[in-house]
Amino acid sequence: MARILITSAIPYINGIKHLGNLIGSQLPADLYARYQRGRGNEVMFLCATDEHGTPAELAAAKAGKPVAEYCADMYAVQADIANRFGLSFDHFGRSSSEQNKVLTQHFAGKLDDAGLIREVSEKQVYSNTDGRFLPDRYIEGTCPNCGYERARGDQCENCTKQLDPTDLIEPRSAISGSTDLEVRETKHLYLRQSAMKDQLDAWIDSKADWPILTTSIAKKWLHDGDGLRDRGITRDLDWGVPVKKGDQDWPGMEGKVFYVWFDAPIEYIACAKEWADANGKTDADWERWWRTDKGADDVRYVQFMGKDNVPFHTLSFPATILGSGEPWKLVDHLKSFNYLNYDGGQFSTSQGRGVFMDQALELLPADYWRWWLLSHAPESSDSEFTWENFQQSVNKDLADVLGNFVSRITKFCRSKFTEAVPEGGSYGTREQALIEELTKRVRAYEGHMESMNVRKSAQELRAIWVAGNEYLQAAAPWSTFKEDPEQAAAQVRLGLNLIRLYAVLSAPFIPETSARMLSAMNTLDTSWPDDVAAALNALPAGHAFAVPDVLFAKITDEQREDWQTRFAGTRD
Repeated sequence: MARILITSAIPYINGIKHLGNLIGSQLPADLYARYQRGRGNEVMFLCATDEHGTPAELAAAKAGKPVAEYCADMYAVQADIANRFGLSFDHFGRSSSEQNKVLTQHFAGKLDDAGLIREVSEKQVYSNTDGRFLPDRYIEGTCPNCGYERARGDQCENCTKQLDPTDLIEPRSAISGSTDLEVRETKHLYLRQSAMKDQLDAWIDSKADWPILTTSIAKKWLHDGDGLRDRGITRDLDWGVPVKKGDQDWPGMEGKVFYVWFDAPIEYIACAKEWADANGKTDADWERWWRTDKGADDVRYVQFMGKDNVPFHTLSFPATILGSGEPWKLVDHLKSFNYLNYDGGQFSTSQGRGVFMDQALELLPADYWRWWLLSHAPESSDSEFTWENFQQSVNKDLADVLGNFVSRITKFCRSKFTEAVPEGGSYGTREQALIEELTKRVRAYEGHMESMNVRKSAQELRAIWVAGNEYLQAAAPWSTFKEDPEQAAAQVRLGLNLIRLYAVLSAPFIPETSARMLSAMNTLDTSWPDDVAAALNALPAGHAFAVPDVLFAKITDEQREDWQTRFAGTRD
């Protein structure tokens, strides 16, 4: 049994996430976690809310709430929506947790001991109107690289170029909109990432199986221009992890907090500690996932994220881990995704554009969305959500192929036999041919899932569904029944066993529907089909079942047009 640690990029606390956020990290991570559990492996799947920094403060101010209260409220909302989307986290934590505070301060102390932190007197933007220093994300302006007019002071959301606030054209305060800004001197701590360039370069070179997208982004940041730069890890803010060296005060850093990019990825580790504390576990229980001196040397660690998060996860977070000199587990495979665009434009949380997770669940159950998003995952390039494509995919894949198969075979059995697997007949050449085809396809499906090729996995799963439909159409038990009821019984028996097989194989993609299919088949047998022939005899003659309600309702043209109109604007 393999041990697999899975983390999804942690979403910002500032509001409900849109479908582009979902497919960029959490959903494919859940797909992989469910698949690995289905194969009998031990999985630790962790995620959390990213609660520090500018986005949290700005969103809290807009909501008229203290920032701690706002974060607690939004954490509950995000956790609920994640649960309703079937995201099977072992723990969904919070970067504002005491566990993350302690661990962040611990790492800072270790990095300082290793000579990897330096104090820098720097010029920072001060807003006279707001009466405060403005952290990078509190400053907006025009990107000097691409001309995007709402670029932030740390990075342009449009072209992803890393920026300093002073790079922006016509900068303004994101709090008040004031342009009455000046540059003042302040002191901050910097992580000496440049000192670790060669070590990081060699580590990235050792990851031959990483996606090209991941490696190319990391290498670009390492070698383009001035290469890997030292990065500030503190900010003049009230909300965040107080700057300390372990549990000791840090002279000259009073009143400052760690920059969110520094403490947020440490939450991946702290989240496991939160899991242990919440479930009455010991430190040894979480350390066996994260400390190579405590058993994590045999763990395979996989991260999922959008391409905009790759630089921090391939360079900055590994610099923290490696620089500490402690035996922490480093990522083995980093699966990154391009962007999902929305109906001719872009999804955007900050601008409220697109379909958001709560809105999606008001329209249709989660599995409709899970299937479309995963089967159209933006892996090799950006992809686009359109209502026409969504309607077509739901109707053809889910309703016509899978749903139709389950409905036809169960209703036919009920009408000609009973609501029990029929006796009689045996599998012939047509059935053996199907078993051989399914065996090849199941092995191919496993290969794609192991390699985290999300779209290819979906295509293979659909082909497995199609094979059952084609068999049913060719065998035509409704015709066979007239001439040879015994042979029709065997055909129906195979069809009913296919439903259980489909439920097991489909569970990572559409878990709620999978559970309904297993319930209809009156079985708790979720064993993986290592032997397809044996799997298609799992439900014996006489085994009772029930005809399920329609698994997937088709989306009508009227519904599509209504949704297209409703979601053409922006969210308040």
